[in-house]
Amino acid sequence: MGEAGEQAGSPTLVLQQLFRTERQAPVSTSVDGLVSGLSTSSLITQLMQVEAAPQTRLKTKVSTAETAVSSYQSVNSKLKAIKTAAEDIGKLATWRAVSPKSSSATVTATSTGGTNTASGTTIFNVGSLASNQISTAKVAKDGDITSASTVELTVGGVAKTVTLGEDKTAQGVADSINAAGIGVKAVLVTTGGNENILQLSGTKTGAEASFSVDSGLESLNLVEVAQAKDARLDIGGGDGVDGGYSVRSSTNTFTTLMPGVSITVSKMENDVTVTADSDVSGMAAKMQALVDAVNGTLTEVASQTKYDATTKKGSPLTGDFMVRNMSQAFLSKISLGLTYDNPVYDETTNPGVDKTLSTTLAKLGVELDRSGQLTFNSNTFKAKYNEDPTQFQAAAIAFGDQMRALADDQSRNVTSVITGRNNEIDSLNLQIENWDIRLAARKSSLQKQYSDLEVSLGKLKEQSNWLAGQLAGLG
Repeated sequence: MGEAGEQAGSPTLVLQQLFRTERQAPVSTSVDGLVSGLSTSSLITQLMQVEAAPQTRLKTKVSTAETAVSSYQSVNSKLKAIKTAAEDIGKLATWRAVSPKSSSATVTATSTGGTNTASGTTIFNVGSLASNQISTAKVAKDGDITSASTVELTVGGVAKTVTLGEDKTAQGVADSINAAGIGVKAVLVTTGGNENILQLSGTKTGAEASFSVDSGLESLNLVEVAQAKDARLDIGGGDGVDGGYSVRSSTNTFTTLMPGVSITVSKMENDVTVTADSDVSGMAAKMQALVDAVNGTLTEVASQTKYDATTKKGSPLTGDFMVRNMSQAFLSKISLGLTYDNPVYDETTNPGVDKTLSTTLAKLGVELDRSGQLTFNSNTFKAKYNEDPTQFQAAAIAFGDQMRALADDQSRNVTSVITGRNNEIDSLNLQIENWDIRLAARKSSLQKQYSDLEVSLGKLKEQSNWLAGQLAGLG
């Protein structure tokens, strides 16, 4: 090639410099043609869309599978709600729950739950309220109140030592006692007079929380202004009366007077009546929760599998037979009624009684309506329970067990499908990652190919111009 092709600023040198820069730049750098006039970056983008079509299809599959997994998980959560509600029906605590009531506005009675409960009534007088000990002493407004390095106390029968700091004023001593965390709190009360008050208070109520200051504050005249006392309930006149007794508590709450009932008092009062009856309303609420959970599952299944004939669009699980069959499994089980073990059957002592019994769910207050949903009548539930609590409890627990077992089976199936779909998604994502590498290499190859094309075209144009110049010189 002649000197014209090598001179500074020639197309060849410009293109060579350009594509040296292109090779050093990221893959996404534009290589639009300087010589050809082609929009090579746009052309490469279109070619890459074609190249990426298989990866795009993989991404669509991932999106579809993830949507399905989300739908399966939504159905599974409803099944787990059935299991939880059914387990509550089967708990002994549900059927032994009591609902306590108090005749006094100053006495609160609440259920503590559990199985150690009993229905019944008690009448008592509130003989005393629980209190903490308070001791006070007058102290000087300024200066040290002790020269001791420690203060020795006995709190609840246990010896305690408080190490004093350099500040032995009333405030300094109070701060040291509070920092020790011994069950006694100290506060300095400003009276506005010539003296202040150092007040020591027990952090707990009850006789066992009393305290004494044994040494370190001998110069103070500590006076017990409030005694640590237990709360006391007197039944039948209390201790000392024939047939009577008293119950004590270090707080104003009593948990041992009535099984399964907590009684809290706030005022001295006589002739308080507390009654604990079986919590049939609470039992009915548990059955309502189970009915709601079953209906929630039926509704979710219908939503996830529905098909809109007008728009011709399905839901994520429209074609899934397992999920569509789930509703039928529950409705069939419910329509068959109940067969359960007779709670009073005993082969030895009561052989003439049937070993198993059968009933309809209507006797539990549960029925199917025309829409395929369950309804629950709490009044029927309560009435049938009161007729025969033992038989009713057995039937209700059998229904709960039936729903729990069915929900368990269906949940295992759904969980298995979710696991399979997640494995599929992992495999597809791995393929997508592999395609990222292939597409990056392909894009780099196209950019180089078009870059080389521009260089070649530049050289051809340069040679053409040189030849044209030579031919013009001959003329």
